[in-house]
Amino acid sequence: MTSADNRRDVRAGHRNGGGTVKGLIRKVYSPHPSLNDSLEGDIQAFLIDEDQLHTYDDLTKVNPVTPTTVLKCLQARYSVNVFYTHAGCTLVALNPFQPIPDLYSLDVMKEYHCASQPQQEFKPHIFIVAEEAYRNVQGQLEPVNQSLVVSGESGAGKTWTSRCLMKYYATVAAASSVLKSQDTVERIERRVLDSNPIMEAFGNACTLRNNNSSRFGKYIQLQLDRYQLLVGASVQTYLLEKTRVACQPANERNFHIFYQMMKGATDEQRREWKMPHGQRFVWLPNSEKTVEEDSFHETLDAMVCLAINAERQRQLFRILAGILQLGNVNFSSSNDDSQPCNLDEQSQDFLQRAAELLCVPADELHMCLKVRMLKAGKQSVLKPCSQAECSMRRDCLAKVIYAQLFEWLVTFINNSICADKSIWCNFIGVLDVYGFERFQINNLEQLCINYANEKLQQHFVAHYLRAQQEEYVSEGLRWSFVKYQDNQSCLDLLEGSPVSVFSLLNEESRLNRASDAKTLRVRLEKELHDNANISWDKFSKEPHFTVAHYAGKVNYQIQGMVEKNKDPVPPEVVNLLQKSDNSLLHQIFSDKETESQTSKGLSKVTVVSKFKNSLESLMRILHTTTPHYTRCIKPNPDCKPLTFKKEEVIMQLEACGIVETIHISAAGFPIRIPFKGFMHRYGLIAKYSNFKSGRHCVEADSDNLLRQDVEKLLNLVLQHEAFDPLHNRDSEKHNSWVHCGRTKVFLTQSMLDLLEDQRKKILSQCAFSIQCCWLRYQHRRRRARQQSATLIQAAVRSWLVRMQLRRWNRAAAVIQNTWRKWRALLKALAEAELDDAKDLLQEDVPALNPVIRERGSVHLSTIQEPVTVRGWPMGLALASAPSITMSLTATGFQKMVAVMASLNLPSRKGDYKVEPNQYSQELASIRAQPKGSVKLHYQRSPLLYADRQPDMKSDVTGFNAILLEKTL
Repeated sequence: MTSADNRRDVRAGHRNGGGTVKGLIRKVYSPHPSLNDSLEGDIQAFLIDEDQLHTYDDLTKVNPVTPTTVLKCLQARYSVNVFYTHAGCTLVALNPFQPIPDLYSLDVMKEYHCASQPQQEFKPHIFIVAEEAYRNVQGQLEPVNQSLVVSGESGAGKTWTSRCLMKYYATVAAASSVLKSQDTVERIERRVLDSNPIMEAFGNACTLRNNNSSRFGKYIQLQLDRYQLLVGASVQTYLLEKTRVACQPANERNFHIFYQMMKGATDEQRREWKMPHGQRFVWLPNSEKTVEEDSFHETLDAMVCLAINAERQRQLFRILAGILQLGNVNFSSSNDDSQPCNLDEQSQDFLQRAAELLCVPADELHMCLKVRMLKAGKQSVLKPCSQAECSMRRDCLAKVIYAQLFEWLVTFINNSICADKSIWCNFIGVLDVYGFERFQINNLEQLCINYANEKLQQHFVAHYLRAQQEEYVSEGLRWSFVKYQDNQSCLDLLEGSPVSVFSLLNEESRLNRASDAKTLRVRLEKELHDNANISWDKFSKEPHFTVAHYAGKVNYQIQGMVEKNKDPVPPEVVNLLQKSDNSLLHQIFSDKETESQTSKGLSKVTVVSKFKNSLESLMRILHTTTPHYTRCIKPNPDCKPLTFKKEEVIMQLEACGIVETIHISAAGFPIRIPFKGFMHRYGLIAKYSNFKSGRHCVEADSDNLLRQDVEKLLNLVLQHEAFDPLHNRDSEKHNSWVHCGRTKVFLTQSMLDLLEDQRKKILSQCAFSIQCCWLRYQHRRRRARQQSATLIQAAVRSWLVRMQLRRWNRAAAVIQNTWRKWRALLKALAEAELDDAKDLLQEDVPALNPVIRERGSVHLSTIQEPVTVRGWPMGLALASAPSITMSLTATGFQKMVAVMASLNLPSRKGDYKVEPNQYSQELASIRAQPKGSVKLHYQRSPLLYADRQPDMKSDVTGFNAILLEKTL
């Protein structure tokens, strides 16, 4: 640690406020040194280590806090391409004036969204503010709805910051779809994002201070369902600078959409819009200048995504082209005041084109611009207009068409992206309004814009600078108020009652007389001379007044202010546009007629009154939400990349109260938690420590008892921190970390980190214990399941084996029985075959079957029932013993001849004796049960030795194969 770090640590205790927590947490308050020359030594000591200034990512760590030290830190960070810095409750954003793609990529969004504590783990970024608001909605912290207030001068980067916020929420809030299909989520995300380029094309313009300056204010509500998923959005707009359509300040441009049409239209579209190449329009100055926003195709793609069909687009662009043609119409004064103004030939051509594009009769359009209708009772009188009045009516026609077209577009976008009230529960609002403006000539538009910035500054002052310090006093903290710039007196000047700038301006506008700038100036000076925020230059020729705003003094020109506040729309103009054949234009002004009829008698509603009412509605919304502030700083007036002008930055820091904010954040307690909520979140620290409360923390009825529990818990945490060898921190620093008020606990970020660290450790221990129990339970359950599965498998296997054995035993028994029967039969046949044939001589031979008798048969004497054998001509061997006596009976001449020829039988009259020849003639006997055909195969075929032509030879040999065939 360097010597400068030591000095900063020593001074850190002197910045923080004081309080007491049961004697242990003692807080001694030392008032802030005034920002004067007495701090010069401390400032120089702090600025010694210039190489370390860029490391201060939170300006509350700067010591001492002065405009000089804050400026030096911002400059050092800007020089190393670090553009975001925390300033207590506010994020300071410096505009680099060049694309930094890696700073806003999808990977960076995911890192900030998935981090457990992005503010501690990552560098300051606009995504930290966005993620904090999103987590507040997820945690349902009251108030649940959030507002992101992006403020700063014109050109400071508010529009880009708002665009990044919308992209962030459209990414992280639609990353996972729980109940809805991914296609629906992507459609909503795409429509929310595509509403931006359309709004910027029709509402932004290139000015001297910013190429993409918002010429209207918008508050975008991103609607989330109960799962914190993006389901829709709505847009509220404030005070479109419609005068820019017909009157552009020097070196500035009209709205982007006109230049997009000129540079991106095809030849066919140019012919339809009657805009040939080379034609110049009076209301399109500096058309040769090209900016990044001149992308016509991007606007067309966004319209397609928002379901604006081709016919509606065609009607819309024809109306815009008609407005441009009106700008080229010029009037020349008539010699006779009773005659209308004249048009030159070229202007008549432009008027004809405008009438065709707006789909209205050209003669009626011409008459509407140069003649006005006056009503005298029930009669109407036509009065020719002067040249100035004709030009004013032309400009009024263009402005009212564009304003109503812009309003219709906003309504269409809301109908396209807004979800039903029953679907969304909470919202995150992104407020992007025009920055503080100060030009050479400032009129009603700049007065309203600066008034809106005053209201936002007052909201910041009331919500943070004043309310926080008043809360310290009400909660019993010994607090010395930090002085800050309160702009309430300026607001009283502009909108106060009974007399204010706005009230006098409205009163002058409602009078039925021609406005006089000098008369209004005299009234302002007379009625408001005692207010220090308004002054006049008595030597100025032009009537004006000067207002001392929080961001500096601005001179406002009175000439033309009353007419702009009246915002008159001639009824002839509305009637003419209602007759338009362009269905879009007809629809817009038909609705306007309905509104005008309902507000008849109140037609004196002025621009200031409408803007004031809409702004008050916005402030009511902001007061019911949790605000998050982002201060955009413009580093140089010329919008040059990475150029830092100290004078420009220091003026903005002082104007928006950054230094005072840092003072209060550093000296006070940015975190304030009610006792009940504190114990609800951190009561587990006491529950799992040695300290035991005799009652349930959240259910304590008495605030005093609950306060005692809170003090004991804080003492326990700080004691644990003091004795922790891993945290070698000075115990004196603990005295400035926390204070127990009457109903709340006031914490610094260090104390909150300590509490969160203790809570995280206990939760980790509990989680580890739960995991161990769960793993043990899982292991036991898995082991029991394995054992059960083993038993079931063993039982099934044993059952299968038993069943298989039973089948095998049954099959074996069947085989054995069959085999035994077959063996017994063979044995019986063999025994019958070997019996002596003489036993059959005395037995009565049964009569043979006629069929058998016809085919021939041989009877063995040893078989009770003769076995019928068919013999082939090759022969038949019937005996296996050396000698056997057979009785042969053959029927049929041929069979008898065959048998006699096949056997070597001694022929004796009346006596037949068979002498087997198995030994001499290589014949073997057959012992087999005749079943079908039986073939005996030997080594040599018997056909080689068969006597195919037997004769009466005495010897027949050569048979060694016999075929027996059952003939039953």
